[in-house]
Amino acid sequence: MSRKKKFHLFENIEITDTAAKGKAVAKAPDGRVIFVPNAVPGDVVDIQTGRKRKSYFEGRVVKIHKESEKRTEPVCDYFGVCGGCKWQNMKYEEQLFYKQKEVTNNLVRIGHLELPEITPILGCKEIYFYRNKMEFSFSDSRWLTNEEIKSGADFDNKNACGFHIPKMWDKILDIDKCHLQEDPSNDIRNSIREFAKENEISFFNPRNQHGLLRTLMIRIASTGEIMVVVQFFEDNTEKREALLNYVAEKFPEITSLQYVINNKGNDTIYDQEVVLFKGKDHIFEEMEGLKFKINAKSFYQTNSEQAYELYKIARDFANLKGDEIVYDLYTGTGTIAQFISKKAKKIVGVESVPEAIVDAKENAKMNKIDNVEFFVGDMAKVFTQDFIAQNGTPDVIITDPPRDGMHKKVVEQILNILPKKIVYVSCNSATQARDLALMQDAYKIVKTQAVDMFPQTHHVENVVLMEKR
Repeated sequence: MSRKKKFHLFENIEITDTAAKGKAVAKAPDGRVIFVPNAVPGDVVDIQTGRKRKSYFEGRVVKIHKESEKRTEPVCDYFGVCGGCKWQNMKYEEQLFYKQKEVTNNLVRIGHLELPEITPILGCKEIYFYRNKMEFSFSDSRWLTNEEIKSGADFDNKNACGFHIPKMWDKILDIDKCHLQEDPSNDIRNSIREFAKENEISFFNPRNQHGLLRTLMIRIASTGEIMVVVQFFEDNTEKREALLNYVAEKFPEITSLQYVINNKGNDTIYDQEVVLFKGKDHIFEEMEGLKFKINAKSFYQTNSEQAYELYKIARDFANLKGDEIVYDLYTGTGTIAQFISKKAKKIVGVESVPEAIVDAKENAKMNKIDNVEFFVGDMAKVFTQDFIAQNGTPDVIITDPPRDGMHKKVVEQILNILPKKIVYVSCNSATQARDLALMQDAYKIVKTQAVDMFPQTHHVENVVLMEKR
């Protein structure tokens, strides 16, 4: 016998805070926490709860009685349906406040760390059209909005090019204008979609695994160079070349036009051959005269302008004099390593992704930097006593790990060698706090600086300087 879910309607509830993954927080009359999306602290609302946990509820706002002064009108037509830009209904200065608060709370509550005076978060000059890379998906069964469904209209053409609906891997929201990437991004995407419709080029069906057009990646570098990569599921030379020739002719400013034929179950291209159709197989990013070659599989910070600010903070925190050995852990394509190379005696970069290290070495050679060395391998296995004996004991360690933070063995090795300084760059202040707590007996926090890389979202970076006690 199935048990019916118990739903609760809580009326006139004030939204009091923000929480993980950009959700808003309220309290039920019994004191339990309620997590809701698309609300802003200061709103007074009615909340319909769905999923109930032991200590909290999950719900949605069904009525707003009073709008918060922290609210602003979202600029995007797809707000609340698209899974991105969850804080677009919150004024930017308030976004920065709650990002700063999250970082500080994580360092204090999770890490129980003693903090110096907090440096105010560094916001973005551009709060829209700041991303240099966007990825879109094609689908022959687009997501219909509630308004479209209620209209009763018959939608013959359900082809879409846009974003996945949250938690629905097979449903794509068709996007006409996205506010995250500058022109001609929207024009390129819309033109490809319309050309495909007019010329009966089929869109991918993720459930049945058929159709031609699968994904679209657009990169627009700070140099103005543009890369477009179209991923096809099926191999149809005639229709593929018709589409790509159309794109090349309509957008002659495209620097690199490439394609992938991928009939795997998933749409990742990292194990696929990327074929050059027209132009170069790469574009360039530039920072303080340094050039970074970007190919279809390269990692590069997706906010070019703010990446420059982030790296300047890391360099300032390191405060190198010119005679230091610096280890750049989780170096990626070696961007930070090369950015600080003029200030150090020697830089040693370590990264687990082989392709990233190939890029790092190639970029260093192109930039005529000869005091950097790059090594590939699992950080916990590479970063050993033998490795340190061969490459020198670091005076400074800069570490920029993935969201999961540093492996415990990496932290243990840092504590074995005790460099004078550690500059910890993090995209997840919760795991950063955990790692810093493991080192606080040997190190004190001297500076901490949050950096907003992604306006309109809850994501925030944080840089911490630790010095040996």
